[in-house]
Amino acid sequence: MERNTMARVLLGSEVAEAISLRISGKIDELGARGITPCLTTVRVGELEDAIAYERTVTKGAVKAGLEVRNLVLPKEIEQQTLIDEISRLNCDTGVHGILLFNPLPKHIDERAAHDALAPAKDIDGVTTLSHSGVYTGEALGFAPCTPSACMSILDHYGIDVAGKHAVVIGRSLVVGKPLAMMLLSRNATVTVCHSKTTDLASIARDADILIACIGRAKMIDAQYLSEGQVVIDVGINVCEDGKIVGDVDFDTACNIVAAITPVPGGVGTVTSRILIEHVVDAALKG
Repeated sequence: MERNTMARVLLGSEVAEAISLRISGKIDELGARGITPCLTTVRVGELEDAIAYERTVTKGAVKAGLEVRNLVLPKEIEQQTLIDEISRLNCDTGVHGILLFNPLPKHIDERAAHDALAPAKDIDGVTTLSHSGVYTGEALGFAPCTPSACMSILDHYGIDVAGKHAVVIGRSLVVGKPLAMMLLSRNATVTVCHSKTTDLASIARDADILIACIGRAKMIDAQYLSEGQVVIDVGINVCEDGKIVGDVDFDTACNIVAAITPVPGGVGTVTSRILIEHVVDAALKG
């Protein structure tokens, strides 16, 4: 028998609005102390994607009431010079959060550059210490923004993960792995899958909560889905016609699952607010 109900669409805008209200209250608290939270972005080179992201982050942060400084460094910069610049920002008491754009030029050791960031100012959660805080459950730095956005969406819509089978498709250090740890910390039973997983579709169908972060446009189709699931689509893929789609075939999923985030308008919308809130929280911690 065919289903005649459509999935609930979990809009990122609703979650982002709630976070923005929270941010506004924190900024008022800081203002009473004469503090304006300050974000410094660090871009190496002139990659179009990094420039576009810089523009988006700057616009959102300024609109929220933050001060934003944009540091642009030449593509040919030596690694030690980049680390020296990061160290300078670490020591600048007027800077509360630092966002280092990726990818870095090939001659730069990305891990060394990330770990040069002071964890207290690492608002995107890229340092080794920040990651270890996610894995140990201790408050060491900030968790990566995208996994935090996924959890915020589940929380906002009252989706309790405790005791549920959560399947994460993707094992990256910036999304899949930390998200698995966050779900475990909330007492979900977590399966992490990837491109080498055998019978991936069957495992995905068994999920109560399915999170797709594999980076392949519309890969998750009907064979991966089952009724009653909650689907969080982290993917952002640009098609040949310029259309942005997720890792999940949204139109197909809407006729099967119980709830799903759209792309665009889902996780990405929330991620940008989480980033801003991390800067504000860093300023509060002082």
